[in-house]
Amino acid sequence: MKTNGREEKHKLCERWDFPGDAHFLTFSCIDGQPFFSGEHLPCWFLDAVGQARTKCPFDLWAFVIMPEHAHLLLWPHEGVKISSILYQIKKPVTNRALGWIRKNSPSFLPRMLDRQPNGDEHYRVWQRGGGHDRNLRSIADVHEKIGYIHQNPVRRGLIEKPGDWPWSSWRAWHLGVDEPIRIDRGTLPLLKKR
Repeated sequence: MKTNGREEKHKLCERWDFPGDAHFLTFSCIDGQPFFSGEHLPCWFLDAVGQARTKCPFDLWAFVIMPEHAHLLLWPHEGVKISSILYQIKKPVTNRALGWIRKNSPSFLPRMLDRQPNGDEHYRVWQRGGGHDRNLRSIADVHEKIGYIHQNPVRRGLIEKPGDWPWSSWRAWHLGVDEPIRIDRGTLPLLKKR
């Protein structure tokens, strides 16, 4: 389906808030645009993740911010719904980005314009729809996704080694450096060796 010359890429996303499940979340920028290429949006995104942790408690196990999308691997605390976490991350990022762009770069606004099938128009950072949310139920799956997250910039040819990417949790896991955001290493179940 096309709207305003854009192909609709979103789909209905069902969320399964099963207690004890970790979640592998993907946040995509509207139309796959590289909004995360600069310094502002990655910082605002991580600020929102940090604030969301206090409002909707979860343990953050891994992240990567790519030019046009971001991945989080997290474990919600008891009773916390993924939809609440997503709202607490996405809404502040959008508000902050729109405020900054309106003030400093209004000519950028058309890149954020989304005309919906019903004719409504909204400015968006995020692709319309629920995003991607995958429940992870095994310790092996969780550890596999951490590796996937850290290798994402390498697979894309953006860097040669995962430690060279500034917007991931690789350094937290391999060097113990909790910058640019704290990772909850102590709650991650260990992978048993065979």
